[in-house]
Amino acid sequence: MAASRLPPATLTLKQFIRRQQVLLLYRRILQAIRQVPNDSDRKYLKDWAREEFKRNKSATEEASPTTEAQDLKEANGIVTTTGVRSIRVREFALEPGL
Repeated sequence: MAASRLPPATLTLKQFIRRQQVLLLYRRILQAIRQVPNDSDRKYLKDWAREEFKRNKSATEEASPTTEAQDLKEANGIVTTTGVRSIRVREFALEPGL
C-alpha cells in the first residue's frame, strides 16, 4: 500500500465539521455580546468567552451518534421532547436598555 499523501495532523471529516460548528458558535456568542449596552459588561463577557474557548481548545471528546442526531435537530431549529413533536427555536435579540 502507498503511504497517505495527507499530513499526519489532517482533520477527519467529523473533526472538520465539529471545528466549523465551534467557530460558528464562537462567532454567534461574540455577535450577541456586541449587543450588550454596558461597556464593562461587554468586555467581561468577551473575556469570559475567549477564556472558555481557550480553556477547552484541546478538548477531544467525540460526540456519540445520539448526540450528533440531536445536534443536527438543534441546528435545523427542531427540538423533540416527550409528548411534543417539534418546536421551532427562534433566536432573540437583546433590546437596548434591558
